[in-house]
Amino acid sequence: MLLDIDAKALKMKPNREVTLTPLLVSENHADTLRLKSFTIAGRNRYYHGIRNGAPSPIFLRADEIDHIINYRDDTPYRDWMATASLFIDSRESGCCNANEGEDTTPVARLDFVPKTFAPQYLYISPTAEAVKTRALKASAYIDFPVNKTVIYPDYRRNPEELAKIRATIDSVRDDKDITITSLHITGYASPEGKYESNARLAEGRTEALKQYVQKLYSFRPGLITTSYVPEDWEGLRAYIVADSTLAQREELLAIIDSDLAPDAKDYKLRSTYPAVGKMLLADVYPALRHSDYAIDYTIRSYTSPEEIIEVMHTSPQKLSLQELYVAALSQEPGSDIYNEAFEIAVRMYPDDPTANLNAANSAMQRNDLRSAARYLAKAGDSQEAQYARAIYTALSGDRRAAAEAINALPATPQAADASSQLNELINADGKHFHIIKQ
Repeated sequence: MLLDIDAKALKMKPNREVTLTPLLVSENHADTLRLKSFTIAGRNRYYHGIRNGAPSPIFLRADEIDHIINYRDDTPYRDWMATASLFIDSRESGCCNANEGEDTTPVARLDFVPKTFAPQYLYISPTAEAVKTRALKASAYIDFPVNKTVIYPDYRRNPEELAKIRATIDSVRDDKDITITSLHITGYASPEGKYESNARLAEGRTEALKQYVQKLYSFRPGLITTSYVPEDWEGLRAYIVADSTLAQREELLAIIDSDLAPDAKDYKLRSTYPAVGKMLLADVYPALRHSDYAIDYTIRSYTSPEEIIEVMHTSPQKLSLQELYVAALSQEPGSDIYNEAFEIAVRMYPDDPTANLNAANSAMQRNDLRSAARYLAKAGDSQEAQYARAIYTALSGDRRAAAEAINALPATPQAADASSQLNELINADGKHFHIIKQ
């Protein structure tokens, strides 16, 4: 507490002194804190005190006071002090310390708010997409009779697999905001059998699926394209790599990665390890006969914040990062929709540095430091990201490290403000408060 006391006009009789003690009293008078006392004495009492021990830490002679008395006492802050009142308790004494009168005078009512760190956050506006191009990718497992390339819709698993393809196409084709630009089908056969036969089957079955889809939807010519892979050795390799229980895993991979021709690879693999070959033939190869399809499409742009917010709650995958940013900026910072927009953005674009940085800022503003740490890990290394990490460090409690990190960054108004706040808190150590009364 700081008090500037003007006692230049005070007149004290030589044998009198007054001891003043500031008091902090809580609003309900349940708590009282007595601060350091100070004494102003007349000439005789002053010298008596000097000879016999001053009655308080601050001991002044009244007729020698020619300046403002700068009183200070520091005390740890307690919550009740925020609305406490300051009183001055005075006790006047005469000869032999006889009590000549006591009084408690109200001086000021505190309206104290402890200093807190309130940085400015640096959000980044994402780059707008000229055209919002997206893709849907999936695999289907169409069953064909041996050596056949004709699709039988009711054969084995085909009703379910063909329905899956139709549902994927319909999910974008029926949306008025979406335009399909291409559909590509890649057919795969498994490695068993002759390579030439597998190539014929992969090509023919891929073409059969193309014709099936074309008849269903009557897409414009050229929209559906195809390719084929005669034998899916990459798929087989991925399965073996993933299966840690295979005792001969390294040996099998060596055969797959060798320069042998496909037919020779298949023969060596299954003849050298017949038990494994039998297992692969029964359990793995059927999954290697698949048709992968990718639907490329565009989504119209949204400009109205109201429309963007509506889409955000129904089909957020249709929005770009920039559109979600527009939705956030249309709201009060810290509001539910404001925070939600940044959370949806990082959910839709989980690896995007800008989405993660903005989500981290939003999380720090609402004091969700756990989420902020997760987002900052993927926020990139831009100056804005480094600044955000410094703010996170400060909010986590290490103000000195945060100040050093901010001071190492290029000067910006936001960095200067944060640095100033941190230095003030460091100097005050966040524990003391001051009252100035003139």
